[in-house]
Amino acid sequence: MKALYDLPAPAKLNLFLHITGRRDDGYHLLQSVFMLIDWCDTLHIERRDDGRLTREDLTTALPPDDLVLRAARALQVFAKPDQGAHIGVAKHIPAQAGMGGGSSDAATCLLALNRLWGLNLPLSRLEQIGLALGADVPFFLRGRNAWVEGIGERITPIELAPARFCVVKPPEGLDTRLIFAAPELQRATPAAIIAGFAAKHGANDLDAFDFGHNDLQPVAQRLCPAVTQAIEWLGSHGLQGRMTGSGSAVFATMPHEADLADAPPGWLVRQCSNMAVHPLAGWAASDIS
Repeated sequence: MKALYDLPAPAKLNLFLHITGRRDDGYHLLQSVFMLIDWCDTLHIERRDDGRLTREDLTTALPPDDLVLRAARALQVFAKPDQGAHIGVAKHIPAQAGMGGGSSDAATCLLALNRLWGLNLPLSRLEQIGLALGADVPFFLRGRNAWVEGIGERITPIELAPARFCVVKPPEGLDTRLIFAAPELQRATPAAIIAGFAAKHGANDLDAFDFGHNDLQPVAQRLCPAVTQAIEWLGSHGLQGRMTGSGSAVFATMPHEADLADAPPGWLVRQCSNMAVHPLAGWAASDIS
């Protein structure tokens, strides 16, 4: 096998995001439901036989040392000395949106290189590598919608009803570090239980997508007024918006069709569907029951 092309790296939405505490090392403890959507980046990976790792930006220019290259280097420790790769990245998921695009790219890179280099590392080992790169990476490696706790490493698969969503990304982005450093950030939301979410989902499938809230949203709205503007714009179309992750993207379920052609200039507006599983699910052998 010399190359793998058209490898999808899907985005995620946080249906809610509660901050339940803070560890002594400064990491925040969270609860969330992570949901895969069909807004994807695409990777193309060709094997190199000189041990080098190179990256080609096929759409948006990426930082020189992005998560894709960091993931490849972390995995290359397990490869033979001459095993390298040339990685093409077609970015479509916006940056600083709270949609996990960089983490998803890293996960797809790990899954692909694990196969391309014939390493056959189990999923649990890839997750250890991924968690060192970013808290969201293990979720994308698992490849299923999930109830997520801890700092992102405690992942429980859940089933979600098929649904349509409107996702809106204003031109402005948000720096996650600034939000988590804000003194007014709510850090003591009472812990929810997965059974409460499941019960609401069972009662009315669309109600489940309105469970809880996003503790990061008030800080984000102060730092980036466009978040508020996007939520209000969705509201003008009869849609209940909330922020995903650390923003600045917001989303709303679409129980009805809406004409969304009047978005302000520079905004990305996309209608998406959720995904039951990641397209690359099963690419690494799972030793997780």
